[in-house]
Amino acid sequence: MAKQNVSEQFVDILARAGVKRLYGVVGDSLNPVVDAIRRNADIEWIQVRHEETAAFAAGAEAQITGTLAACAGSCGPGNLHLINGLYDAHRSMAPVLALASHIPSGEIGLGYFQETHPELLFQECSHYNEMISNPQQMPRLLQTAIQHAIGRGGVSVVSMPGDIASQPAPDKSVEHAMVTSRPTVRPGDDEIDKLCRMVDEAKRVTLFCGSGTAGAHAEVMEFAERVKAPVGHALRGKEWIQYDNPYDVGMSGLLGYGAAYEATNECDLLILLGTDFPYNAFLPTDVKIVQVDVRPERLGRRSKLDLAVWGDVRETLRCLTPRVKVKTDRKFLDRMLKKHADALEGVIKAYTRKVEKHVPIHPEYVASVLDELADDDAVFTVDTGMCNVWAARYLTPNGKRRVIGSFSHGSMANALPQAIGAQFTDRSRQVVSMSGDGGFTMLMGDFLTLVQYNLPVKVVLFNNSALGMVELEMLVAGLPSFGTTNKNPDFAAIARASGAYGVRVEKPKELEGALKDAFKHKGPALVDVVTDPNALSIPPKISADMVTGFALSASKIVLDGGVGRMVQMARSNLRNVPRP
Repeated sequence: MAKQNVSEQFVDILARAGVKRLYGVVGDSLNPVVDAIRRNADIEWIQVRHEETAAFAAGAEAQITGTLAACAGSCGPGNLHLINGLYDAHRSMAPVLALASHIPSGEIGLGYFQETHPELLFQECSHYNEMISNPQQMPRLLQTAIQHAIGRGGVSVVSMPGDIASQPAPDKSVEHAMVTSRPTVRPGDDEIDKLCRMVDEAKRVTLFCGSGTAGAHAEVMEFAERVKAPVGHALRGKEWIQYDNPYDVGMSGLLGYGAAYEATNECDLLILLGTDFPYNAFLPTDVKIVQVDVRPERLGRRSKLDLAVWGDVRETLRCLTPRVKVKTDRKFLDRMLKKHADALEGVIKAYTRKVEKHVPIHPEYVASVLDELADDDAVFTVDTGMCNVWAARYLTPNGKRRVIGSFSHGSMANALPQAIGAQFTDRSRQVVSMSGDGGFTMLMGDFLTLVQYNLPVKVVLFNNSALGMVELEMLVAGLPSFGTTNKNPDFAAIARASGAYGVRVEKPKELEGALKDAFKHKGPALVDVVTDPNALSIPPKISADMVTGFALSASKIVLDGGVGRMVQMARSNLRNVPRP
């Protein structure tokens, strides 16, 4: 039997850790690893057109599966292209292993062709970042990197010179058992006791939920019922907490709607559950605040805290709920539910334009129809910018759908690459990329990856020929919009020329049929929807002090609207409010 080289050993360890595929662009120092994958049936090489796509795709795969995903870049420029997608994965707590291949080991530090220093470049977007400088470090270094990515939730980067990758692997190398899942973190008894007392003493409790409530929907609902608490959410908490929620008061923040802002600011006790909500100006300063988070470094960095609880949300509530006293006074909850329903009703009444007849097409109409037609278990990937607004307002979660975006890092061009990673996890599951024309064109080359692998991703392109969110930012600063207009081609024609299904929609009456036809198509499809560049959206509560880069403007048609089926849910919850 031929002796293994370091590359073959590297690939074997990735496969043993559960990695199914490695996304990247082949070349020079990476070639030995790619060749090892070619000869290994347990792992697949996914050829993308840009390494940034590789990192975004790996991050999305990790978020969908909850398991380790991987990407790779060749030396110098190749692995530099990974950085933006790795930042996003790291801030999303997606377990990703990145291989940054390196120049020949004997040339490091001598200004060699394509030389960079990966151990410095990736420091800020990783939990672990080390270089394999000789074969004896394999496989312990790689195994350590894997355990950092999985155990801490985020990115690990391993740099490896091409000459090291081709050398023989050491005999009798140590291969210890690997961590492949994260444990549940339970708070200490003292923290549970303190939190219990604070809840019992408070007359008005509000819960504000983030992505840390994933898997804890039942526990949050049980606790909310016990203490009669309204439940608001951040954008990343929407998919986990909004559905089947009779205590729902909407979302706070820049894309907010409903009564979440009021509920968080008019309570006695605000409990932040699994959220690293970045907009501290929307949080109260004169109420008691408790934060529960599995990452201790996040506790208290957004607002002053009266109690910090280090623990998993689900486990914390399982410990807490049976111990708190049942509250019987629903006045605060019912008042917030009514405010929420009234806010959404006000949007419907104020929004009198016939969006189903308006040309150019209103983007909220596109999002509304998309929400109705998409599968119950669809995965939506959402571009940063106005697409975030339409997803936040119109996509209806149900416990099976997923919504993935660059919600913490805020990168453009994330939706298409993330759709690639999501679709590779399950070709039979519907994956929809809600792309803006700015984001789509930034990494448009990887539309060809869909065609090359016949991935049935459906790209719904919100094509307003502008960087809409940037225009809004300029307006608040008193600046005329400049450099925000895109001169766009017929994207549907480009899709067809690429070998995919493509259709252009310019009238609202064409939209539903176009989406249905695209969804029926077995391969990749693009629906190029020409949307109104004047359709912008604003949060319900905002002031100059809250955020730079957001404001009203008389020169734009600014919509308070965009709530989709949420108004029906609010009405239903209001009907369940006991009558006096």
